[in-house]
Amino acid sequence: MAKIAFLLAAALLLGIMSVSHAIQGTATFYTTYNPSACYGNQDNGRMIAAASDGLWAGGKICGTMFTVQCVGATNAVPNPCRGGAITVKIVDRCPGCTATLDLSREAFAAIANPVVGKVLIDYQQYALDEEMKDHLKVEVNSPVVLH
Repeated sequence: MAKIAFLLAAALLLGIMSVSHAIQGTATFYTTYNPSACYGNQDNGRMIAAASDGLWAGGKICGTMFTVQCVGATNAVPNPCRGGAITVKIVDRCPGCTATLDLSREAFAAIANPVVGKVLIDYQQYALDEEMKDHLKVEVNSPVVLH
């Protein structure tokens, strides 16, 4: 029963989210996650990222989710990408960063060999469809309720 509920919830979330077109950029990684510019000492897990100055927008990007996929090398290390994509949450700022997104080491390692240090990426921001926002209500300490 729990498995069916999980699959139903996953299908629901996929159905109400829209994906913008992929943007090309670069990714590096970092290893100290707290405190963060967005959430202080709150633990946000390990699939997280810091935004470069170009994305920061005065902190408005905090909490934004991105799907990130490694698409190539930025140096001579062969075959840097592992394949697949990950979804990360922006929890921090990376001032003066040389990459578009500074991923947690765990997030980076899921899509690329950490030995390369920096990779070319395609990234996409997810947002709820406007018409579905009216139907989705999330309350603190309660499950998602659809109206």
